[in-house]
Amino acid sequence: MYHPRKNNIIFKFFSWYIQFIIDKDFAAFKYDEVAIKPNASVLILANHFSWWDGFFIFYINKKFFKKKFHVLVNAENYSKVGFLKYLGAFAAENSGKDILETLNYAGKLLDDADNLVLVFPQGKLYSNHLKSINFQKGVMQMINASQKQLNIVFAATFVDYFSKRKASAYTYLQNWENEEYTSLQLLKSAYNKHYDNSVVKQAQITE
Repeated sequence: MYHPRKNNIIFKFFSWYIQFIIDKDFAAFKYDEVAIKPNASVLILANHFSWWDGFFIFYINKKFFKKKFHVLVNAENYSKVGFLKYLGAFAAENSGKDILETLNYAGKLLDDADNLVLVFPQGKLYSNHLKSINFQKGVMQMINASQKQLNIVFAATFVDYFSKRKASAYTYLQNWENEEYTSLQLLKSAYNKHYDNSVVKQAQITE
């Protein structure tokens, strides 16, 4: 598998740069603040519709969660976008056993309370106008590989322009109180309930 790399200079530069381009390219970026268990890691499950998605969550982590950021990406993006590895990106290099190794690695990351792991359960990019979000089964492998002492946070992000030349982005967060036994179907259902509620809130915004 492809592991994250450490380089403090590159990390600090792109940490600054991500905040800079979000502030520059968007009229506003707003997000919720949610209560979490302080002595536990954070697993963020988010919809995936744009190039910006990982940067939005990176920004939120920098400003609010303040954990060590990690994100599961595909091998193509890990190789093509060279700086991602220095921001905590990791990926499966091949199919089969390597995918299992990567998911187990993510589970071990979640055993460290200082860590945040971002996962896009859809597995690839889809429109921002989907009615529901599908989950790949690897999400549960990751959770089951951990000691399950974690915060599971749902993130739903939407973008609208309204009357401005630049878009505004909104990320709705929910800390899901996971049950002792969690199935993929239960997780997917709970996320989509949050997603539906977020769509309603987004539709109520006016300018």
